[in-house]
Amino acid sequence: MEFGHYSQIRHSGKDSKEERIRPEGGSAANKPAQEGIMKRFSLLAPTTMALLFLGVALPSSNAVGQEKTLKEQVVGTWTYVSVDTVNPDGSRVPMYGPNPQGLASFDSNGRYILLTARSGQPKFASNNRMEGTPEEYKAVVQGMIAHFGRYTVNEMDKTITFHIEISSFPNWNGIEQKRPFALTGDELKWTTAGSSGGLAEVVLKRAR
Repeated sequence: MEFGHYSQIRHSGKDSKEERIRPEGGSAANKPAQEGIMKRFSLLAPTTMALLFLGVALPSSNAVGQEKTLKEQVVGTWTYVSVDTVNPDGSRVPMYGPNPQGLASFDSNGRYILLTARSGQPKFASNNRMEGTPEEYKAVVQGMIAHFGRYTVNEMDKTITFHIEISSFPNWNGIEQKRPFALTGDELKWTTAGSSGGLAEVVLKRAR
């Protein structure tokens, strides 16, 4: 690269004219200026590369701000892992057997439906749900619970409140139940007072 003022020199020939441009003063006079520019460029290059690296490696403020809320994380369908009564001494009693069945589903509009049942319940001998024995009806009532309605999530105290509209246990119709919960990856866990004493702990996993 050469810097300087330029002058035009015209050479005349017999049949044509040729114009050339050449630098005045030669390149040697501009060598210090060129070296200064190159030096500044060499100093800027590492800084520029570092800034480019940071721009790629570090998450943007928008990405950080897009972290899902607790309610958004709750939305979906969940299957049961365990439903236990936890006694004061730490012992556990499965409320619906060792392999509870059912689903809990939460939509983005704040509605839910929940059903929990004991697996392997005996069938009615009559094969008619309207003609069960007292013992058969008792086993069904004690072996399942279902309810649906609306739900709200409190982001501050990490609780979910079920605004129950209808339940298989009619005493729950129209009431609210607040339950502290925790989310860890694909595991959802909440606790509530057990109907037979102690603390009821429900563990679910996200359905796949």
